[in-house]
Amino acid sequence: MSLLKVISGRYLRFKLGLSPQQNLFYGFLSYVVFGTLFLCIPWLQKVPVSFLDNLFVATSAVSTTGLATVSVIHSYNFFGQLVILGLIQLGGIGYLTFTTFMILSTSRKMTRWHQNILKTEFTLPRTIQISDFLKSVIFFTLIMEAIGTVLYYISFNPLGLGFWQTFWNALFHSISAFCTAGFSLFESGLTTYTDHLLVNSTTSFLAIAGSLGFIVVTDFVLFLKEKNHQLSFTTKIILMGSLTLLTMGFLFFYIYEPTISELNGSERIWAAFFQSMSAMTTVGFNTVDYGAFVLPMLLVTIFLMYVGASPSGTAGGMKITTLTAVIAIMKSRLRNHTRITFFGRAIPYERLYVATSSFIFYTSIIALGTFALSFIEDFRFEDLLFEVASALGTVGLSTGITGDLGSLGKLIIIVLMFIGRLGVLTFGLALWAKQLQTDEKKALRDDIAV
Repeated sequence: MSLLKVISGRYLRFKLGLSPQQNLFYGFLSYVVFGTLFLCIPWLQKVPVSFLDNLFVATSAVSTTGLATVSVIHSYNFFGQLVILGLIQLGGIGYLTFTTFMILSTSRKMTRWHQNILKTEFTLPRTIQISDFLKSVIFFTLIMEAIGTVLYYISFNPLGLGFWQTFWNALFHSISAFCTAGFSLFESGLTTYTDHLLVNSTTSFLAIAGSLGFIVVTDFVLFLKEKNHQLSFTTKIILMGSLTLLTMGFLFFYIYEPTISELNGSERIWAAFFQSMSAMTTVGFNTVDYGAFVLPMLLVTIFLMYVGASPSGTAGGMKITTLTAVIAIMKSRLRNHTRITFFGRAIPYERLYVATSSFIFYTSIIALGTFALSFIEDFRFEDLLFEVASALGTVGLSTGITGDLGSLGKLIIIVLMFIGRLGVLTFGLALWAKQLQTDEKKALRDDIAV
């Protein structure tokens, strides 16, 4: 018992000595480590899988990316798939989200330590309280995934796999789609469902719901519950930006991509919409082969993956709000305005600092990642750039080179996926931020002890 107290005491001191960014770093790293160790258990595998491939799959699941160097359905049995699904769920809703929700459910107050970490992971408008936000995250996630499971079950039932196998496929794809993970239990993914109305609409519904972000969901819930609550400017920007990117991508794919334009009727419309939606929401499912795309459309896809969706959701990418702030800065500079605004609303300077830092850091990592891969891998430049943008944006789309990467190339993609899930600024601050001072440690320790 005394040994347990010593260990727990040291762990508490270590935890309280870390900055919120460092806590997030070690938190998600622990998910990856434990996930890898579980996947390495032989009883969870159908065929032997190397440690590096298990690490790759675990990181991809936690980061909700969907890139994989081995086939999930052929390499892991039900229990291995269950571990992967658990990692996707944990990675999708965020570090400490479920734990803190359970604390609130037992009428205990949220500690300052929990608040600091959650405020770092989820940048919330001042109009939204963390407690309201967490409840929206959990309930909205459960409701969406339940609806998705029912709809996918209806879609997959004609395959004749039996109730439990069909239910498992439906549940797995529902969680994977809502968490924008892109993992599938079908060998060919969703490429056989190019014109399937229910599969396309269900996947799009779940991915868009997850990628819009829990900020938007919480804002809408409060808007419906409270008469005086107004939708935040952040929510309006997210909705407008998402619609703009989705429409832009759809038009480009519908008109200019030969593999899509050769399709007929509704199949062409669904294919163009789905690929735009998949890249923008970073869900990573595809119904056509990206390896056959022409170069301009690969660049359009890379741009959509680069921007991504909204903050505080299940999607990755640089974020629409960051792009909005950068556009506002550029517009103000070109017009020689000292006040930076977007649609008549002034943007606080602290948000501008964060946006420009994120933009520069994110772009630099993509450039460095592509540069590093080009040294060690013998693939076309556009394929390498596509793979790096997909990994850092936690998208999961690929031109087909993931499984052929060498060991060092896989490690680079693993690091990029982890950085993408953590967030480029959070990753940077975790490495270089100063640790908490003694007074802050004592305050947090007292708070946890209450």
